[in-house]
Amino acid sequence: MMSRYIHLKKGWPKFIWDNERLLPFVGEVRNFQGRLIGSMESVGFELRSEATLEAITLEIIKSSEIEGEILKSEEVRSSLARRLGLDRAGLVPSNRDVDGIVDMLVDAIENHHLELTDKRLFDWHLSLFPTGRSGMLKIIVGDWRDDSTGPMQVVSGAMGRERVHFEAQSAERVSDELGAFLKW
Repeated sequence: MMSRYIHLKKGWPKFIWDNERLLPFVGEVRNFQGRLIGSMESVGFELRSEATLEAITLEIIKSSEIEGEILKSEEVRSSLARRLGLDRAGLVPSNRDVDGIVDMLVDAIENHHLELTDKRLFDWHLSLFPTGRSGMLKIIVGDWRDDSTGPMQVVSGAMGRERVHFEAQSAERVSDELGAFLKW
């Protein structure tokens, strides 16, 4: 029987792929990327900055929606413009949650060439939860989680009738498993 959790699959975390199947798609993406870069070079700096700001703002908003977090586009755009040093009149204030997400994503974009390490992941985590809380809950921030309150689960439903959609591997395995993944 196949496990529904990736960390229980045979060969985890040594992922494999079929280059022959992927290359046509990668080639198509690179072609579009080249055409986009060529088009962007023909426009002025101001328009390039605006397009970059808009693209990253949308990326942050859509990525956050996956996690069920709905962000105000004006706040994200404003925080991002400040973070990128873009002079924009009428910037609205942004809250620390938005600023943390922006800081994390800008680091990932600007420093994509740097090695992904546990320290870098912890720094991102600290930027997302600077108070050490998620809502009213006190959480472990900038370190590996523990199982002191039970296994980490993604659940839905009313209290007492929750449905478990995912249960993460035990906390004692996280450091070794993520270390193997980062090394890969």
